[in-house]
Amino acid sequence: MIIIKKNMKSKKSNDDFFKKVLKIVGKIPKGKVTTYGEIAQAIGLKSSARMVGWALNSAAGDDSLPCHRVINRNGELTGKRHFRTPELMRELLENEGIEFLGDKVNIKKHLWRPK
Repeated sequence: MIIIKKNMKSKKSNDDFFKKVLKIVGKIPKGKVTTYGEIAQAIGLKSSARMVGWALNSAAGDDSLPCHRVINRNGELTGKRHFRTPELMRELLENEGIEFLGDKVNIKKHLWRPK
């Protein structure tokens, strides 16, 4: 019985974390990007960047969220494999005016930090 309660609490905690992540992602302005780490820090769990990725995976197929605006700390499109085609993430960003330096987003110009 205790184990079940513990697992239920953990699931609720993950659900809350995922909801917070998706709420922040929904606020990323057009023409801006943020990183998994920036989102984790905004939630108050600085070392949970990988969990942010899991939360985004849970929203796969939800075209109402601008998940394409979340990149890694180096400006790389590490989430591109989760889009219909590997090129789609970059195309969506370029259509919003995001500038690339080679294969990486120009973070200095386009980074948005959630509050």
